[in-house]
Amino acid sequence: MSAENLIAVATAVLGIAASGVMLWFERRVPRRKRIGYRVQMDNPIGDDARSGRLNRRLGLFDEAPDMTDATLVLLRVENDGSQAIDRDDYTGPELHGLTAVFTDRVIRGVSVTQASTTAHLTDHFTAARGFGYEGNTLRIPRVPLNQRDHFKLLVLLSGGSVGGEIRLTGGLRDGEVHPNRSATPDDTPPLFGRAARLVTVLLTVCVVTLATLVVARDGTRPPIGCASGRLTLIGSTAFAPVLREAAERYERDCADAEAEIEVDAHGSTSGVRELAAAGEKAADGAPPVVAFSDGAKPNGLPELRESRVAVSVFALVVNDGVRLPRGGLATADVQRLYRGEITDWRELGGPGLPVRLVSRDADSGTRQVFQRRVLGRGEIANSSLDCVHKDDPAADVVRCELDSTDQVLSAVADIPGAIGYSELNLAGRAKGVRSLDLDGHPPSVDALERGTNDYPYREIEYAYTYGRPPADSLASSFLTYLTRGNGQNITRTHGHVPCYTPESLTLCAT
Repeated sequence: MSAENLIAVATAVLGIAASGVMLWFERRVPRRKRIGYRVQMDNPIGDDARSGRLNRRLGLFDEAPDMTDATLVLLRVENDGSQAIDRDDYTGPELHGLTAVFTDRVIRGVSVTQASTTAHLTDHFTAARGFGYEGNTLRIPRVPLNQRDHFKLLVLLSGGSVGGEIRLTGGLRDGEVHPNRSATPDDTPPLFGRAARLVTVLLTVCVVTLATLVVARDGTRPPIGCASGRLTLIGSTAFAPVLREAAERYERDCADAEAEIEVDAHGSTSGVRELAAAGEKAADGAPPVVAFSDGAKPNGLPELRESRVAVSVFALVVNDGVRLPRGGLATADVQRLYRGEITDWRELGGPGLPVRLVSRDADSGTRQVFQRRVLGRGEIANSSLDCVHKDDPAADVVRCELDSTDQVLSAVADIPGAIGYSELNLAGRAKGVRSLDLDGHPPSVDALERGTNDYPYREIEYAYTYGRPPADSLASSFLTYLTRGNGQNITRTHGHVPCYTPESLTLCAT
């Protein structure tokens, strides 16, 4: 067994043993009836000239004889067992139940004090029930005590010295009378007993040792499922940030496997076609390539096998100067915009600015999802190279095409009246643009995952391989890492919903 396994087993055994001891202690030891006592105060109140420490008084006891060495003792008597104590539980033959002896002092007076919650105990302190004192002996009645009940006796004494021995004796059926640790009223009782502190320290030492071993040995062996070789990830630019981080993390976690993963994303459609072409040329099985696509592959490529990875959420973005009455658009209004039927934002209740459509190129998966999920058709023809001026005078609106999402977001931010589209995570970080609601639904990953949102501009992110890659291949290992391993956290961090979680299985299936 490894060192961390030994520590883990020892910790488990210690925890089980501690639990068993505590259970035995709860069932056996505290079942006895117990009366505990403690001296909470023992102070001089006379002149105390013999000790050399004068206690200057203001007339108290001046006329009382033999009080120059007077002392006050506060004695606390308590039921610290787990059972109530009745009058019949006291076993002494005398009328009283307990006897307190102040060894070398003489009792001058006694006062019974207790909390208001136990005021009923006062009725038991009568001479008829044995309460009284003589010399250095105090007789305490047979006081019934519920669990945790207590009373206090303030005793005025003379003679002797402070700190002299004080004993409380008496018989108790199936129990004992015992001294507790002396504590003054200012003392704070410990939160845990000695046994509890010992067990806590031992468990803490075991856990810290185990954690230290795990951290120290982290990375010495690759995780289960790591594979070596080279792999190229192509396709969706919208999903490329996830792939880059997941590839770096996989290479770091599987350092001993010597895996090399390259991300070369140029669009969903081109990625799928490139994979199909590479597979046809490969002479010995599937090529080490995985293509990612925003949506399903085109028809006619039966050799490509799909895996559902995540749900990607996209957003319509407008220039920050375009303010609409409801903060969003209806799908029908978006379709009219992209058919060229609306040329000025005033027609939708916005500012007096001309509409400028900033789109992606034809290979873009983001554009294809937009056409499929929102427009229900393709976009109108391109009419501008700079997204500002019409190159086709006959066109109703300015429309341009750009190669990347970053270019789209930059153009929309710079051009008044511009509208475009982007993956949601990048849109949320871009400056100078605002995301639009669609049909009253905000673009929200959390709302989609909870099932409280029917936002339409979303799509399943697919991973495609040419045929089924071998189980021990880097392609198979990386896809497992991405969809069911640590890659799920990376996917969520970038604003996508991982498919293989209990909340999103249904969402990805539909």
